[in-house]
Amino acid sequence: MPPPTAKPHGSTTAATSFFSAIKPPPSTPPPPLYTILFLLLLVTLGFYFLHHHSPTTTAAADFLTPPQQTPLRFREQFLSLSTNATVSAYLHHLTLRPHLAGTPASADTAEFVHSHFRRLNLDPRRAAYRVLLSYPIRSSLTARFPNGTAVALSLAEEGAKKTGETEEGRNGAVVRPYHAYSPSGAAHAEVVYVNTGSEEDYRQLAALGVRVKGRVVLARKGGELSRGGVVRVAEREGAAAVLLFVGGGGGVERGTVMNGMGDPLSPGWAAAAEEGGGGGERLGLEEAEASGRFPRIPSLPLSFEDADVILRSLGGQTAPPGWVGPGIVAQRVGPGPTVVNLTYQGEKKEVTIQNVFAVIKGLEEPDRYVVMGNHRDAWTYGAVDPNSGTAALLDIARRFALLQRNGWRPRRTIVLSSWDGEEFGMVGSTEWVEQNLVNLGAKAVAYLNVDCAVQGPGFNAAATPQLDELLFEVTKKVKDPDFVGATIYDKWAAMNQATSIERLSGAFSDFAPFLQHGGIPSVDLFYGREYPVYHTAFDSYEWMVKHADPLFHRHVTSK
Repeated sequence: MPPPTAKPHGSTTAATSFFSAIKPPPSTPPPPLYTILFLLLLVTLGFYFLHHHSPTTTAAADFLTPPQQTPLRFREQFLSLSTNATVSAYLHHLTLRPHLAGTPASADTAEFVHSHFRRLNLDPRRAAYRVLLSYPIRSSLTARFPNGTAVALSLAEEGAKKTGETEEGRNGAVVRPYHAYSPSGAAHAEVVYVNTGSEEDYRQLAALGVRVKGRVVLARKGGELSRGGVVRVAEREGAAAVLLFVGGGGGVERGTVMNGMGDPLSPGWAAAAEEGGGGGERLGLEEAEASGRFPRIPSLPLSFEDADVILRSLGGQTAPPGWVGPGIVAQRVGPGPTVVNLTYQGEKKEVTIQNVFAVIKGLEEPDRYVVMGNHRDAWTYGAVDPNSGTAALLDIARRFALLQRNGWRPRRTIVLSSWDGEEFGMVGSTEWVEQNLVNLGAKAVAYLNVDCAVQGPGFNAAATPQLDELLFEVTKKVKDPDFVGATIYDKWAAMNQATSIERLSGAFSDFAPFLQHGGIPSVDLFYGREYPVYHTAFDSYEWMVKHADPLFHRHVTSK
């Protein structure tokens, strides 16, 4: 997304205050892997000056690194200060309840992170915004088959952890599967299977004489389109509604279908900080610039099991070759004869979200910023996405605080950031970047993003080219947790036949506003790729310790 057109928004004072008010704060088990990676990135950037002295900075350098505390010694101290039990405890606390953005449970996690930073004396900050989010009220789906029988599909996740709360999504209960920003609506129509819902898939259907106008399309997530992209293409083709499923896993994948990122009522400028308070212009919900970001046809996520019931009942044309995925049996594409009755009612409402920060002021270049960020909000419990990364962020903060007590100061200012509202479209990070765009564009050195820190085996990196060499340097220093005697770089290179750094693009995590609005060099790191409980009620602490990382051996590696 190109940089937004600047509009008057009255947030200059707030934007300046965040940075102008920066003030300096007065034998263990192996450390967590992801913490080490980000520490090394941060320390390499922060310590860079100490390895490249200029004659005019001797006194300051001597203050920063007394004879007994060299930069290398500080690094060694940092890497020795962690325990896997600490990171595990952070993750366990964060995942006790679901914490959907804009709910009391989410506000509790903001308080937990802020209190952690405050106890560490790391100059904690908050930035609150009043933004438009979207929640479900009710939904239903009934399939009627050619033999006259009908079944009400549950739209639920059998066997998922329950909390016993009663008010869905508000007090820590698991929110029912839904698509954020889907319009309310109903459809009673035959079903057509459209594979991944791409334009090419619709061309293949047209070649078979199959039309989707006025029908409910059933799509398999897994192509190049986002879930919102699948809905928009279906809308252009004239479909009445969309059902979207993911192969395998047993859960139902929630997610947003909004186009773009940030608060839809303040596109390009920061949202107001408080209800009825200051801040910029607010668009009306029906204004084209706002309403154009939402689909016009309803959509619902579906479990693989429910999708399979419908797929097996379809008649019509034979499915084209390749229209299958893991476990999918799609002999026919329809239309019908199976008919579904879909209803969805949701609400779009303005709520308060909170970004939380810890600031460590740089000694030599306090107005140059290295920003590390992780979002805190989750569709459900969020053990992998995002709180495996939040746990790492909290432990990085703890160890930075311990280093400060030993006299360490970074050359550049470090801003540790805990974003809110990411799952709805990078809302919290986008509002903050828009509010501080001038300062960030001129003074930010790099943005380091962590979303799903540990998903499974295998290191992956995506970055802008400026950070390639830094990534190579860092990964050569960290031992691989799965292979004795090898570094992460060794296995990364072997897996790809060469080190492969993906280029950051799209808008699927909090690096997007920094890179696309601010032009700031950015990196996104993660261990593992796809995992079966993504955005489902099964993404819990229990799933993490039973399946993803039973001994936290991917969180933990030798120094």
